[in-house]
Formats: sequence, structure tokens, C-alpha cells
Amino acid sequence: MLRVRGLTATYGEARVLQDVSLDVESGQVVTLVGRNGAGKTTLLRCLMGLHRSMEGTIELDDRDITRLSPHQRCRAGLGYVPDDRGIYASLNVEENLTLPPTVGPDAWSLEQVYEAFPVLADRRRQAGTHLSGGEQQMLSIARVLRMGSRLLLCDEPTEGLSPLLVQQIGDILRNVKAHGVTVLLIEQNVHFASTVADRHHLIAQGRLVESLDNAEVKEREHELLEYLGI
Repeated sequence: MLRVRGLTATYGEARVLQDVSLDVESGQVVTLVGRNGAGKTTLLRCLMGLHRSMEGTIELDDRDITRLSPHQRCRAGLGYVPDDRGIYASLNVEENLTLPPTVGPDAWSLEQVYEAFPVLADRRRQAGTHLSGGEQQMLSIARVLRMGSRLLLCDEPTEGLSPLLVQQIGDILRNVKAHGVTVLLIEQNVHFASTVADRHHLIAQGRLVESLDNAEVKEREHELLEYLGI
């Protein structure tokens, strides 16, 4: 579904990503794992077209989207869930869900969203500023599903959440996968990642250095935690 080749990204004179190549198959959940500053968020921003100082190619369903603008990539099926969640604070939950346009034939209806995220149904008339961090994260994910995105780019969806909410986010990601949506997510919680993802790419100093399946992650979890400084 997603094919990235030779992706190099810079901030001024600093090279943040160096010759990154990866594939994400349709229906998979794939994680990007690495220390802070390894280039993970920059990679997602390059995929979404939000960081333009880059070289390399990005293909979505065999279509070259490297030169497309962010809104064109959105209409092609990419959905972005940033680490700050990007909630419209002055709008209520339902307005946050219905304001963005529908971009794909598989867009979730409000009824589907509220069935998958019952807490959002309960909060539908509440402003974004009145939601907890976990509720905002659910709203951010639900919004791109409501748009019909087929590939979700999620940046640290469990960061700062309680263990109970982390478990709920895991249930949501597994539900999203069951609906045929593909997910590429940044995740520092290695144990959590192994419960939701099919494959894990380790990024170090802007390079993709290793690709692991779940069995390898579980076997080397202690080593990976030490490497990540967790």
C-alpha cells in the first residue's frame, strides 16, 4: 500500500532522515520505534507533505504522491493524527467530526464512530477544550476515520495516557485494523506496540536500522527498552 524509497529530510543544514526505505502492506499495523530525535515525527510529516525539505519517493497504492500537497494526499487516502491531536478547541465533538470533508468511499458514519467510541457519543456536545487527553486522542483518530482515510499516520497515540486509556487505544487500533484500515504509528511503548502491530521498524540517527516481527520484539524487549532509555 505504502512504498517509501530513499527518503532523506533536512532542517537547514541538519540531516534528520537519511535514505529511509520502507513498505507498509494493506491492512497492517506497523510501528516506528526509536529514541526522541531519531526522526520519527519528521518521517510522518514527510509522508503527509508537511515537511518539504526532502528527497526520495513516496507511493500510495502504486501512485507517486511525492509532489502532492497535504490536502491532495489527504484526498488520496492519508489521514494524520499528530502528537498534539489537532483538536479544534472552540468546536464541540460532533462539529470536530463533521467539519472535515469526506475523502473516501469507506468513510465511517457518525453512527459507526459513536458505536466504536461510545465516550464521544456521550461528549458529542462538549467543546474540545473540555475533553481529557485520552478523549482528545480518540476524537483525533475518529475524525480521520470519519473522513474515510485508508492509511492512518499516528504520532505517539498513547503518550501521557493512563494504563486504562492505553488499553482502550489498543482496542481502538485493533478495531480499526479489523475494518481494513492500515496504520503506521510512532510508539515508544514497546510492549504496547507488540500487542497491536504486525511489524516494527527501528530508527536510529535518521536511518532505518532494523525491522522486527512481534516474536523478535518480545524476545528482545529488555534490550529494546534499554536502547530507548525507558
